[in-house]
Amino acid sequence: MPLMELGALKDMPDIRKKASLKLFKQQEFHGSKLLSSYKDMVAVVVNMVNASQSMRCYLKGGNSSSLVHFSSSSEDVNDTGDCGGVAVFGFWSISSFEKLAEELIRMFKLELSLKRLLVSEFLSISCEVSQGNQFCWSEELYPGEFGDLKACNLFSDVTFEPLCPRLRDRKSDVPTLRGNHQPDHEILQVYITTWLAEVNIDVHRVDEIIAVVGEEIHVSLS
Repeated sequence: MPLMELGALKDMPDIRKKASLKLFKQQEFHGSKLLSSYKDMVAVVVNMVNASQSMRCYLKGGNSSSLVHFSSSSEDVNDTGDCGGVAVFGFWSISSFEKLAEELIRMFKLELSLKRLLVSEFLSISCEVSQGNQFCWSEELYPGEFGDLKACNLFSDVTFEPLCPRLRDRKSDVPTLRGNHQPDHEILQVYITTWLAEVNIDVHRVDEIIAVVGEEIHVSLS
């Protein structure tokens, strides 16, 4: 805003200051909504991980009771929790469902990590270049974020910071983040396009998995 050409409005008293303040307020509002959306994304992935790890059911207690009790944790090393690999609904075993869940979660974890990078970039943009409101990759975007990322295996116990984002089937080549800069309009357009494109989500594969699982359990998931 300080360097923007105002044309015929340049002689209006405090026009630049008032416009900057209004832009700043709008930016704060939308930044808060963006962070809230990211937090919801993290919660969804955490729930996906928890659900994928709770498919198995273990026998609880002995065989003396006429009632069969089950638990989410094993009391017997020989109990695999999948009823010996028998089909659950039609033809698929628990391990088959777990593999599909793992495939889905892998895509969403990669996308979440990439979106974290974009969120940190968007939140670092300020109306005034001199404000220097920059987010460091190794800092939490919200209280408790790192605990949530640990639950998703997206936090490194070696570097003590979130894993660097990468694209599917590629190694991460993103350097330590971040520099003190203000991205131009072209870069921002790339950021927005990347956000909307969900480049780490294979939509056709997701639809395929949902279709085959729905057919297996005789429930429409679309």
